[in-house]
Formats: sequence, C-alpha cells, structure tokens
Amino acid sequence: MAQILDAALNQCTPEEQEAFRLRLVALRGEPISTAASPAGRAAPCTVVSHQFLPAYLGERSAPLYSAGTPRLPGPGGLVQRTFPAEHHSAQSSTVHVYACGVAVVHLEEHQRFDSLTELAVWRYRTYLKEPAWAGKRIARLLEQNFPGGGLVQPSPIPQYVLSAYELRDNAWVGSGLDTALQLLSTPSVLVNRQDPANVVPLGPGIEEAKFRDGWAHPEAVTFRGAVSQGVAGWSGVAYHPQPDERALTMSQIVALELDVQALWALSSHVLHLIEDGQDPVMPTDYSWRFLRSAYFRLTTARPTETAQHRVMREAILATSELPDRLRAAQDALREHNP
Repeated sequence: MAQILDAALNQCTPEEQEAFRLRLVALRGEPISTAASPAGRAAPCTVVSHQFLPAYLGERSAPLYSAGTPRLPGPGGLVQRTFPAEHHSAQSSTVHVYACGVAVVHLEEHQRFDSLTELAVWRYRTYLKEPAWAGKRIARLLEQNFPGGGLVQPSPIPQYVLSAYELRDNAWVGSGLDTALQLLSTPSVLVNRQDPANVVPLGPGIEEAKFRDGWAHPEAVTFRGAVSQGVAGWSGVAYHPQPDERALTMSQIVALELDVQALWALSSHVLHLIEDGQDPVMPTDYSWRFLRSAYFRLTTARPTETAQHRVMREAILATSELPDRLRAAQDALREHNP
C-alpha cells in the first residue's frame, strides 16, 4: 500500500503533495508546523525567466528597423519591429528594434530549481555572459542590414539585464508565497557577489531564515489581482498568476517591461551626454516631445484598464524610477532642442 501511495504522490504537483501532507497531519491530530512545510522554507519551483537587455543604437538602427518584422506598439506607444535572436538555450528569444533608436533583446527560459538560492546563482552567472552575447547578436544584425556591410563600431553591448519571473509550480502558500515572490524580485540577498565572476550562495540556512522571518525588501512594491500576486523591485519583477484569473497576464508585464527598458536606455543616453559635458541632440521625431508623449502614455490610466493592470503598471514604474528619468531627459532636450 505504501508503494502504491508513493507512486500516486509522485504523479502529483508540489501543491497537491503539500495539500495531502497537511490533510494527513490534520487527520492524525498533529500540529501543523510551517517550518517543516515547503510553504515556509526553501523548496523546488518552476520559473519562467524573462530577461531584458537594452542597448542604445541611435540613427544607425534605421536600416535595421526597416528590415524587421512589424509588431504592434506596446503600452508606451513605441513603434517597434522584431528579429529572431536565435539564443542557444532560450525557449523564446527576440530582438526588438525601436524606431527611436533602441534595441531590446528579450530572452525567455523555463527553469526548475531546488531552491531560490539556486535560482539566484543561475541568474547572476547568466548576467556575466548574456550582455556580451546580446551585443554580438545586435552587431551581427547591423552588419547584415547596414548599407555597404561591415561591422558598425562601437559594439552595442547592453549595460545591464532586467529580469521578470513568472512563478509556476511551487508548494508555497500564504506568507511563504509572499516571501518567495520577494526573494524572486530581489535575489541578491541570497548570494555573495563580492567576486562577480564567481557568485556563490551566502551560506547554509540563509534562505530558510528569510522564510522563517517573513523577509521583504523595504523598497519593493507589491501588486495583486483578485487572487494572483506579484512584487516589483529595482532589479526585477516576480509574478504568480492563478489559472482562473484573466485580468492580468505575464504577457502584459512583458509588454510593459519592453517599453520601459527601451525608454530607460533612450533617457539614459540623453543623461549620459549631459554627464559627459555634451549638449544632448536628438532627431526631431524623438526629442523632448516624443519623451513627453511616452511619459503620459505610460503614467496615465486608460478607461479600459483593469484595476489589476493599473496597480502592476504603477508598481513597475515606481520601482524603475523611469518617470523621473523621462522628466529629466525632457527638460534637458527642451533646453537644447526647443
């Protein structure tokens, strides 16, 4: 009988196994210990990782944009076209080329981890190699589509990676799920990054202590649907959708992040010119009026927007600090490009 029961349990999801465990404990009359349950400690999980790698190309992106496959604008109203990124391990990989002179590489990977610490180590190790890979892919596309051929210099290597995680199969419930999403959005608290080339776990028991204490980042912002929930932080977003909820999907988060990261790269280019002592000059179509329009499209609620989508949008914009950067870039461009 025990063998039959074990075989049946092996066919269940982690959530079903945990529900059975809790039911068995209740039938025995034993107290339920959250410390002994995956609901309140490190546990296996399945995650869909979305990585966004933006790079400013400027006017040299025009031939590349012309050759891309048209795509509907996102919530920021930015016109874009796409190319296959052909990443070696990602389930989906795309290069989004924006008419305003920015390229954003989007990588989607499906992963299963035994703990969130394992995920954190994987994340930072991919951060070492993916920007260089993305830069080479963009450079190759420029070489193939630039008039006269030849590699355009300098190489457009993305300066950072922004991650968004969709938490799927897992055994966390209640406060355990809250902590898991917090750790997903800010996994740096689980690893030692003193040597960027060799990121390692902080030590045994660190993740369990975070779950035991109910850890939350002080600057992270939570957002919820009817039953789904998510967390937005400076370095990432985590979302756990419920299958019966249709008001907010991961694809809507991805669409917003694509535009947010494109505008971050564009505004950063303007602000870096100022920091270097140069007068910022942009093509008329993408000067301060363009940034002003994008700012209002992203920050203004739409009549058909759901409450769940609104709180998600506000959380991501607040933690990215993009609105402040857009206003600063607008002011600088207005001064030099009235």
